Amino acid sequence: MSTGKRFNWTDGLYEYLLSVSLREPEILFQLREETACYPRANMQVAPEQGQFLAFLAKLIGAKKTLEVGVFTGYSSLSVALALPEDGKIVVCDISEEFTSVARRYWQQAGVAHKIELRLAPGIESLENLLAHGQAESFDFAFIDADKENYPHYYDLVLQLVRPGGLIVIDNVLWSGRVIQPAVQDSATIAIRDFNNKLSQDNRIDLSLLPIADGLTLARKR
Repeated sequence: MSTGKRFNWTDGLYEYLLSVSLREPEILFQLREETACYPRANMQVAPEQGQFLAFLAKLIGAKKTLEVGVFTGYSSLSVALALPEDGKIVVCDISEEFTSVARRYWQQAGVAHKIELRLAPGIESLENLLAHGQAESFDFAFIDADKENYPHYYDLVLQLVRPGGLIVIDNVLWSGRVIQPAVQDSATIAIRDFNNKLSQDNRIDLSLLPIADGLTLARKR
């Protein structure tokens, strides 16, 4: 069933999109270039995606934000640069190796004072925030971590975000594997279940956008 026009993204069209819209600070470009050398470089968000996260944070006037899944820090650096000087971003990850790269770039960009890194399993970090009275205190959150735990991260983050706050979730189209019946690995099943869960969640306003590998925007009611 056709419900409207859809673009077929070619490499040339994607390059055009970047050429007329991407405003990537040099420090983010340097981080992206360094990360491209790592074996798991595909975990890094696309540059237009980082810019979109920063745009959203500015759009809602975010001052206190949350991130689950840091990798080498491109998304957290994008958001930190967009926050006011007294803004704060709490970031959660388990990798000392990758977050050491992130910390170096946060320092170089002059935003390290805005960023609190919690090195622990994501669920543990989020539960700890709730236990310390931070429910409904965050304006904005980004989830981009292990897919099997997406439902758990989401339910905890939803408690931490204020009414009217925004949650953004990455990889919800999963390179198209979500619509391939033969693909039954645990991550793909988890994303399918997660997408179905959000489609029925009356606690949020919902939009799923075909940006990068699929971005879900969930506004807490």
